[in-house]
Amino acid sequence: MRRMRIAAAQAHAPWLDTPRTTTIVTEWIGKAAREDVDLLAFGETFLGGYPRWIGFTDGARFDAPDQKQAFAAYLDAAVELDGPEIATVVEAVRDHGVFTYLGTAERGHGGTGGARGTVYCTLLAIDPERGLVGAHRKLMPTYEERLAWGVGDGHGLRVHDGPAGWQVGGLNCWENWMPLTRTAMYAGGEDLHVAVWPGGPDLTRDITRFIAREGRVYVLSAAVLFGPDDVQDSFPLADAVRAAVSTPFEDGGSCIAGPDGEWVVAPVVDEERLVCADIDLARVREERQNFDPTGHYARSDVLSLRVDRRRLQAVAFDDHID
Repeated sequence: MRRMRIAAAQAHAPWLDTPRTTTIVTEWIGKAAREDVDLLAFGETFLGGYPRWIGFTDGARFDAPDQKQAFAAYLDAAVELDGPEIATVVEAVRDHGVFTYLGTAERGHGGTGGARGTVYCTLLAIDPERGLVGAHRKLMPTYEERLAWGVGDGHGLRVHDGPAGWQVGGLNCWENWMPLTRTAMYAGGEDLHVAVWPGGPDLTRDITRFIAREGRVYVLSAAVLFGPDDVQDSFPLADAVRAAVSTPFEDGGSCIAGPDGEWVVAPVVDEERLVCADIDLARVREERQNFDPTGHYARSDVLSLRVDRRRLQAVAFDDHID
């Protein structure tokens, strides 16, 4: 009961073709179930798509018509948390019994669900029995991502009850480099930390092992594969993006590190596959004998952290019924 099989689905997806990508997600969940995987992770914004055009097409030009058209297409490709795509994935998770972390480009849906014209980089946690248990919006988009994504909040900085009694949590891409964000996750009781990435071993190679050793946790880094064949003709700047990524641009790098900071599975490059490992909760317990960053090695009398986990919104509606 203390062991668990985990995996990253390192795969291609048709960029910004959300219906086809939804099908691909459910297929990989089925593949994982056939491999007896208990917990599966997909890379950053695997469903909905990463805003790849910005860095290749002069994306910072203000009020440029082609950039407006590109953003409109991206907004259309994003998914809403109560939409049919997420419902389909939740059903697949339930049918196959695989706890799933899924990187999404989330479109706000009004009210308390965020602005309808804004896309968030959101990591979903989906439990086979309880359904959608977490939706963490990336706290701070990185560099050019800020031209496409809204900033997130602390609402999703939560650790969940995972398979076999494990405590699991996850973060998006470079927010894994934020020391206080990591601290919040450790304090939540993580045994397994899931880090999702757009793709590339340069992103995953150092921080995966660092988090594992710092937090005395297993770390599963899930990355995406992307090349020119993944760009859809319908995208307004398709030719420019293909020209910029004439060779495979994001080549994976999914990997798994143990709580001693050593590789369980070193970064896997240029392979579409499940990156799997069997992990043992006893190893987490052993490594915490001499270090627990938010436990016996913490100095809460000197250093402390406060986390606001409210879902932030621009407007608060108070409805009064006479």
